[in-house]
Amino acid sequence: AAAAAAESMAGILAWFWNERFWLPHNVTWADLKNTDEATFPQAEDLYLACPLAFCIFMIRLIFERFIARPCAMGLKIQANGPQKAQSNAILEKVFTAITKHPDEKRLEGLSKQLDWDVRTIQRWFRQRRNQEKPSTLARFCESMWKFTFYLYIFTYGVRFLKKTPWLWNTKECWYNYPYQPLTVDIHYYYVLELSFYLSLLFSQFTDIRRKDFLIMFLHHVAAISLITFSYVNNMARVGTLVMCLHDAADVLIEAAKMANYAKCQILCNLLFAMFAILFISSRLGVYPVWILNTTLFESWEIVGPYPSWWVFNLLLILLQLLHSFWSYLIVKTVCRAISKGKVSKDDRSDIESSSDEDDGPPPSQKHHSSATNGTNKNHGTNGYLTGGSYPDEH
Repeated sequence: AAAAAAESMAGILAWFWNERFWLPHNVTWADLKNTDEATFPQAEDLYLACPLAFCIFMIRLIFERFIARPCAMGLKIQANGPQKAQSNAILEKVFTAITKHPDEKRLEGLSKQLDWDVRTIQRWFRQRRNQEKPSTLARFCESMWKFTFYLYIFTYGVRFLKKTPWLWNTKECWYNYPYQPLTVDIHYYYVLELSFYLSLLFSQFTDIRRKDFLIMFLHHVAAISLITFSYVNNMARVGTLVMCLHDAADVLIEAAKMANYAKCQILCNLLFAMFAILFISSRLGVYPVWILNTTLFESWEIVGPYPSWWVFNLLLILLQLLHSFWSYLIVKTVCRAISKGKVSKDDRSDIESSSDEDDGPPPSQKHHSSATNGTNKNHGTNGYLTGGSYPDEH
């Protein structure tokens, strides 16, 4: 049985690593084995990314605790979260054991049981859901971590790429392909980027949860797939261009979020405007004209298509669709900002906002000062700037 299982696994691996899928015609894996004269990308090199992703996650925890948190305190960002819901054992039992989003029938039943009006119970459930959201301090720490990483990796990418011929002439990505030696810089760049996106993929389940959770999950999977694909079949040169292009705008959006948390509205607006211009021009302009042009047309002319070439380009096109979706959200945010005079909430808000009439305190709190009314609606200012991860794609 063990021998049969081993034989079956060997068959699966042979099918998965079929040279006719991964490599151009007349090229074999043996041709890309490392020699004393040249080093080429090897699939097993990427195994290092898994333990490194765990290390990056641990570094993030240390960074947020000992660097980002003191910076936030210095900017007078408090750890206060959204307004807490009034203590109520019956509603708490329904919330934890039955549903966080009661339907109309259940709301009416609770209204009769508690002698509260339906609107008050709806507000209680909204406040209770928001109560589980992270504080502004936690959001600031998350954004500062991502800002620091993106700034470092983007700076590294620019310093490395400006010395390469393919930055200035994208056809260099395909000359003598796939027999292009792997340099230490490319290897480091790839493993670090892959490790970071693996850490994001897993931490997405513990970070601030947003409305576009599934889209961001799809994005991370696409990014990891692109990095892996381009490394394994040695499309590393064009891969470095894709990674560097995408890191540029990510630096600005995280900086804009931090400015928003620190209540530096003018700086926030300026950074967001710079981000919007850079994101739309790079993702809807430079990316298709520079990246897709070379992967679709120049590579076809110089190398010719083969199965993994089609998969790689399909992933790049999927990324372009995500760019278009996020650009649409950015334009909506910009239009709203122009009408309101500042950048505020957008469709990715992770704190539920409410109308003015919904924000009064529950019945037993009516005697409190009216200054407490409407506090929950202030937490609607989230979206791109108070949200966490936003286009960090590759």
